[in-house]
Amino acid sequence: GLGAGGVDAALNNYVALHYESRHMSWLHCMWGIGASAGPYVMGFALSCGFGWSAGYQYIAIVQVILTVILFASLPLWNNRKSHKLLNPIKISKEYSKTLSFEEVLRIPGAKNIFIMFFCYCAIEQTAGLWASSYMVLHGSVNHVVAAGWASLFYVGITAGRFISGFLTMRFNDETMIRLGQLVMILGIIVLLLPLPNHIALVAGFVIIGLGCAPIYPCIIHSTPHYFGADKSQAIVGVQMASAYIGSMLMPAIFGFIGQNVSMSLLPAYLIILLSIMAFMHMKLIRTCKSLV
Repeated sequence: GLGAGGVDAALNNYVALHYESRHMSWLHCMWGIGASAGPYVMGFALSCGFGWSAGYQYIAIVQVILTVILFASLPLWNNRKSHKLLNPIKISKEYSKTLSFEEVLRIPGAKNIFIMFFCYCAIEQTAGLWASSYMVLHGSVNHVVAAGWASLFYVGITAGRFISGFLTMRFNDETMIRLGQLVMILGIIVLLLPLPNHIALVAGFVIIGLGCAPIYPCIIHSTPHYFGADKSQAIVGVQMASAYIGSMLMPAIFGFIGQNVSMSLLPAYLIILLSIMAFMHMKLIRTCKSLV
């Protein structure tokens, strides 16, 4: 967990500073492919009778190979640092030093982007974790079928990020985030439609996944633009913390609601989180533009 958090913060900030938005989208598209492949690797180990430990061994081998490749490619990373930053940056001597958590929170707009990240990851994890339960308990879908259909949510995210990479060549990060939010609203509306053969359930979660696709990478890529390259590493680090808290806390809260009230409240829960995220995005834009 500590390693994953460190890699997330450092790699995302590096790509945000030195590469274009399409590269960030495709980077996170690769996350979707890897996240989808992991269960199949474990399934292969179990189905062949090698046991669960063999699955972890296969993943460990891949991690070791990646580590060797990363260390071998360090000179290329250093060469890239010497190139001109791709993002418009604002450099201030006041924040050129290492920032404490309190100093990061005092940066204008920082709280807005942290809440945005919290809400986005809360939506992604809540939808992903509870999609199958929603299909079973609210849509009366067979639990085996529901598990397969729920995985299409992540297919939507992965495919969406591949497509988003091309769209970012035409639209900026701010527009892509708004577009993603609109598509998510459309997906939630589709969930509520009385379509036959559970079409609304499948299409709804796939569309929500497509809407999720550009938001995470575009928020990160826009961070140096809003806060400056000298502060972006600190901001991205707290963004990752906000992401993990949202991913851990909010699905559990909905689980409590679903168990004690009704699983049918999932669309309303997602709408509330999406509304907060959209409001924080508008506040972030206004705050940062007022400082220019």
